[in-house]
Amino acid sequence: MSIFDRVFLGIDDVGASVSIPLIYRNLLIGGEPGGGKSSLLNLIVAHAALSVDCRLCLFDGKQVELGQWESCADVFVGPDIKFGIATLLRLQIVMDNRYRYLRWRLRRKIRRNDKFAPILIAIDELAYYTATVGDKKLREDFAALVRDLVARGRAVGIIVVAATQRPSSDIIPTSLRDLFAYRAAFRCTTDSSSDIILANGWANRGWSATAIPPTSRGTNLLIAEGGVPFLMRTAWLDDDTCGRIATYAAGRRAEAREQRLTTPDQPKKRPLDVVAA
Repeated sequence: MSIFDRVFLGIDDVGASVSIPLIYRNLLIGGEPGGGKSSLLNLIVAHAALSVDCRLCLFDGKQVELGQWESCADVFVGPDIKFGIATLLRLQIVMDNRYRYLRWRLRRKIRRNDKFAPILIAIDELAYYTATVGDKKLREDFAALVRDLVARGRAVGIIVVAATQRPSSDIIPTSLRDLFAYRAAFRCTTDSSSDIILANGWANRGWSATAIPPTSRGTNLLIAEGGVPFLMRTAWLDDDTCGRIATYAAGRRAEAREQRLTTPDQPKKRPLDVVAA
């Protein structure tokens, strides 16, 4: 598998397969607790973990939603917002250095055969880092760094997938929401919350996540840039399946790393393209 391949998400309301190209794009996931946001996030992380051409940076304040993938990740950030900010700052350096490389090569985006791999940044509960933990200055710094990576990171292979159970304007301002190419709205309690994720006005046109039944876990409205929302249901991976995939993926990544280290004439990885300190 490759992160340059389409990522399978689930099925639509007529049973057809739904998959999206995630490279050069970002995804915002929102909705009330228990709606299935973490299922979609874990599904995407599973694809990225199985793609040895993709590196993982995971942010999880609860440490258990994405915890099974820690062995596959370059960096795993728990409830420590200062460590989270330090990681985002290093990702920002990686991003800037990759743009210098593209400028030198007279190109606008990375390619599948480039020496550096795309990076998936998965954030479970964005509101924890931007509205709950730490003081106001730290939360604002975290939010500003995430916004910069979402705004500028796509062309150099930095993919941000962020989930929140608090779809409100203070957590997801319009200026941030509109930077996400894909947005998935799971069940919401109000039309305004649904519109915070999808965009202003969709609820009045009949596309509101409030219409999703509370018992229909995993069902969401997915929209792409310039498109119209459509109903889909996320594929489900239980804990045992996630654990088996993570163990297999970690083994494949170790083999690939060993192969890179033992293959002669391999160029050394540039220090500033390393996410972990």
